[in-house]
Amino acid sequence: MTLLEFSSDAFMAAFFLYCFAFMFYVIAIAGKKWSNRDPVEHVKRWGRIAFIVSTTGLAAHLTFFFTRWFGSPMKQIPTSNMYEFMTFLGMAIMIAYTIVYAMYRKPLLGMFALPLTVIIIAYASVFPQEVQPLIPALNSIWLKVHVTTAALGEAFFAVGFAAGLMYLLRVVNFEDKTKAARRSQFWIEFTLYSIIVIVGFIIAVFTFRGMGYVAEFTQEQVTIDNLGAEQSTVSNVKYYLPPIVKPYNSEVVSVESFLGMDKPLFEAPHWMDGVNAGRKLNTVVWSIIAGTLLYGLLRLLFRKRLGAVIHPVMQDIDPDDLDEISYRAIAIGFPIFTLGALIFAMIWAEIAWGRFWGWDPKEVWALITWLFYSAYLHFRLSKGWQGLPSAWLAVIGFVIVLFTLIGVNLIIAGLHSYSGT
Repeated sequence: MTLLEFSSDAFMAAFFLYCFAFMFYVIAIAGKKWSNRDPVEHVKRWGRIAFIVSTTGLAAHLTFFFTRWFGSPMKQIPTSNMYEFMTFLGMAIMIAYTIVYAMYRKPLLGMFALPLTVIIIAYASVFPQEVQPLIPALNSIWLKVHVTTAALGEAFFAVGFAAGLMYLLRVVNFEDKTKAARRSQFWIEFTLYSIIVIVGFIIAVFTFRGMGYVAEFTQEQVTIDNLGAEQSTVSNVKYYLPPIVKPYNSEVVSVESFLGMDKPLFEAPHWMDGVNAGRKLNTVVWSIIAGTLLYGLLRLLFRKRLGAVIHPVMQDIDPDDLDEISYRAIAIGFPIFTLGALIFAMIWAEIAWGRFWGWDPKEVWALITWLFYSAYLHFRLSKGWQGLPSAWLAVIGFVIVLFTLIGVNLIIAGLHSYSGT
């Protein structure tokens, strides 16, 4: 067995250990009502088991990381594409969670941090898993320090997000019918729905991948050169989800029938004429469909909003503890993110492209993320924004982080587009 094969096995072991740890955290928190033991003793016992399992999963994840690093032909750090970066981010979230858990000993945090990790590494598995050669711009020691420190800072933001969302689920009264309460209930439910849409995307991709589904198109793209002359190029575009939306200005080569749908229903708008633009729009549509179906099934199962289902589990938790955990996690992550996403990134940009700053979309959104968390800390420390305002900022901040990681890499073209391959 090669190191890369062993690395893949370690990754699968980490994934399943995280899933088991999540279930043990659920037993620790939700199962105390049905346990014959003292509730405090029950939470302590199962929380300890869950933490041991999650730590074992982190050990397997670290094994995956280092064996993939040293087992690759180029001995390159595994953070050079979306699969490797997202798996590293999942590992970084577990490192951040372990540090925060050691500080506060709150098992409930694991019930929210573990699903976030599982979703991220499942999302990573959607992308090609082969070791890819580094392009020249990535072949630098600054790749290691820039990417790893930026991801670790984002991991602490993720823990802050989990604690912030828990705070909202704890303090918002889902029985209150006032306008302000309904507004809070809606946005909490929308946050949960958005998470389920990501899960729906993962389910849809793996379902159709298992079916071996492929649709193919030829797309003609017309560009204008510097002299004003039109140039036409024809590209082949493959879909791995049934084409609800076909690429702009394209012709069908082959489409496998699915539920009677043997041709696309719509064409992508003319301003989405990039080679992969139509496919990405089609993926977004399928994610929303799958996520909405999954959300609807959960609503039918529980017969109430998901926030209202989770709210009773939070009743024994001190909201001040959650508020403190969210703030501390973000306060730890902010200087790490500053180093990785701004300072080290600018040094790397100077070496790779001959300038510290170039208004590349990824650079702009990294700056937006930094400015947002700067504002969070300012309002927290100078204006006394605690509780609900602080929790909402923690949730919104991580949404910005996710767009910077996923939306910018996969939707907006730029110098960082290689990371979406």
